[in-house]
Parts: sequence; C-alpha cells; structure tokens
Amino acid sequence: MNRTRVILFGSVVAAALGIGGAVGAFSASATPLAALAASSPSPTFHPNESATHEAGESAAQETAENNGTFHPGGPGPNGQSNESASHEASESASREASEKS
Repeated sequence: MNRTRVILFGSVVAAALGIGGAVGAFSASATPLAALAASSPSPTFHPNESATHEAGESAAQETAENNGTFHPGGPGPNGQSNESASHEASESASREASEKS
C-alpha cells in the first residue's frame, strides 16, 4: 500500500471509532437500561404464616415451606401435577418411575 492510502484508511477508522464512541455514550445515557436493571424485582420468598394457614397444615408441610422444598399442587411445571389419564397413557414405565422419585 502506498502512504496516502494508509493515512486515508487510518483516518477513516479513527473517525468511525470516534463517531461510534460518541453515539454509544449518548445512547447509553438516553436509554432507561440502567433504570430497568435497577428496578427489576429480585425473587424473594414470602411465607404464609397467618394463623388460619398454620392451623391447617402438618409439621412436615411447615418444614418443607421453611426450607423451600414445598411445591403446592405437585412437582410439575408451575406446581401442577401431571398425573392426568392422557399424560399417563403416553409415558413409559421408566418415565413414570423417574417422575415418582
């Protein structure tokens, strides 16, 4: 490459980096990305410790609630049981055994 092309290429690269940096700095301050990250709720456990609730549960259920292993409704997605007849008809014995453990 000749010297003029190298200088021209370097100037274009430097200008692109400068413009990109300025646009990036402006867009980072203009977008609410930091506000969204700061306001996202952190998942926290909220136990139900009302007297009415406590009177209707066993000691094992209370222990499971306290250590975070209680799953109301069963172990399936969203706490829902998958023990419906249509589900059971479509699975093998080994799959059923793995669901029970």
